[in-house]
Amino acid sequence: MKKFLVVLAAALALSACGSVGAGTGTGPSPSTNPGLNFAVAVSEKDRAATLHVGEKLEVVLHASTGMANWTQPKSSDTSILAPVVNPAATAARGVTLAAFQAMAPGQVDITSNGSPVCASGQACPMYVAVYSVKVTITS
Repeated sequence: MKKFLVVLAAALALSACGSVGAGTGTGPSPSTNPGLNFAVAVSEKDRAATLHVGEKLEVVLHASTGMANWTQPKSSDTSILAPVVNPAATAARGVTLAAFQAMAPGQVDITSNGSPVCASGQACPMYVAVYSVKVTITS
């Protein structure tokens, strides 16, 4: 029963509604406060974002209690949305940071995975949390 409740809680957390952040090139996204020179910032709560070519996107993912850090976020097409070095990438424990620059118009997905933290020698639940945000880049 305990295992079922853990899986149910994880499923509910993953199915929570996301917000949409749209970059205008003149200020930060309404969803979060992007840092240095970022037009838009997304977190594990966001499911979509819009950028213009040349703008930068910051990804800030927070690990849930009992979960390991998220894997490094990856773009599905680096010719459209390329990874860049984040100058403010000193993350707190449990936070994964990534930065991307819009290179060409199109649509890409940024994905990352998380897994449970398991003590050595203990049974470990077999599930993976998946994060995905759809990024639309316009001219």
